[in-house]
Amino acid sequence: MNLRHKVTILQHRLLHYRVGLFEKLHVECARRGIELHLVHGQPSPKEALKKDTGSIAWSTPVRNRWLSVLGRDLLWQPLPANRRDADLLIVMQENRILSNYPIILGRLLGGTTRIAYWGHGKNFQSDRPDGLLEGWKKFWLTKVDWWFGYTGLTSTILTSKGFPRERITCLNNAIDNERFLSDLSQVGDRTLDRLRSELALAPGAPLGLYCGSLYPDKRLDLMVASAERIRTAIPDFQLVVIGDGPSRPELERLLSGKPWARCIGARKGMEKAEYFRLADVVLSPGAVGLHVLDAFCAGLPMFTTRNARHGPEIEYLEHGRNGFVLDDDPLAFGDAVVALLQDRTRYENTCRAAEEAGRRYTLDNMVGNFVDGLQACLGDQPLARAA
Repeated sequence: MNLRHKVTILQHRLLHYRVGLFEKLHVECARRGIELHLVHGQPSPKEALKKDTGSIAWSTPVRNRWLSVLGRDLLWQPLPANRRDADLLIVMQENRILSNYPIILGRLLGGTTRIAYWGHGKNFQSDRPDGLLEGWKKFWLTKVDWWFGYTGLTSTILTSKGFPRERITCLNNAIDNERFLSDLSQVGDRTLDRLRSELALAPGAPLGLYCGSLYPDKRLDLMVASAERIRTAIPDFQLVVIGDGPSRPELERLLSGKPWARCIGARKGMEKAEYFRLADVVLSPGAVGLHVLDAFCAGLPMFTTRNARHGPEIEYLEHGRNGFVLDDDPLAFGDAVVALLQDRTRYENTCRAAEEAGRRYTLDNMVGNFVDGLQACLGDQPLARAA
């Protein structure tokens, strides 16, 4: 096969949920005449506690150098000599990756290797969105040849800062949900009956579900208060929380004395799928990210709030169509859930729209978008400089 272009992607660490993306991307790039390389380092000491790294046989691992400054981790990631001849280098848009700056400066000073960013466009969880760190990120935002943005929301951010829309690839960030869809399809009626019995869930009683990490940005207090509001209107309603994290002790305190609501800890695979099959709605008042795709795969409406510090994937949640984005108020939040559960036609339409979104935001579609962007960036015409 004639491979006409070389592309190298730099990741400071290889996350396990990205392995499927890179494997499929490697195959599709080769099919379209692109030789793809992946360079990755190791997590910081803090990140290593998460135990969320993966491995790929054809990748090039390097040894990161970490430095802690005022409580922030800075890193230098080496670029191996045999990966410097790429036609395109793709780096992550992170202030802390110091090795990015000489790479970008080399291009600005006349280097022939094109440089692209892959990222959000801004830090959606920043405590100081108008502060120095975000200003630094904004300064470098337009200094690359191309952008691979997570969602259309990223594209809007970039164009508002002066980056040309024609040099932005919207990836529609996704994960490999094929295993989860398979698990969902294998959950049978007998399993659901057993689970209802374990929960003492009355026939036809609605179940609300939360699934994700437990930390302050997830607004667990608002979730519990909203669930109480729902329970008042629908006395046989129950809540199950799947997940773990630093806020679990606080959550357990909030759930104390509420036998209709429980936290069952982390669940994966079939155990996770069983609860999604049994649930009627997903309650996620805090930060929404890729886990919105779990709700879509299960055909469930997700409820969240406008003021949470969402990731760019919040764009996938279309208010009133496949989910709901509500005021930061437990009464309004709970009443919206009750209104949907009590309107069967509207509920079923929302579930169908959620399922349709699950078919749209897939890993295969993300891979296709990615390679389309690579080909556009690698075209023979020189790229005009951004402002």
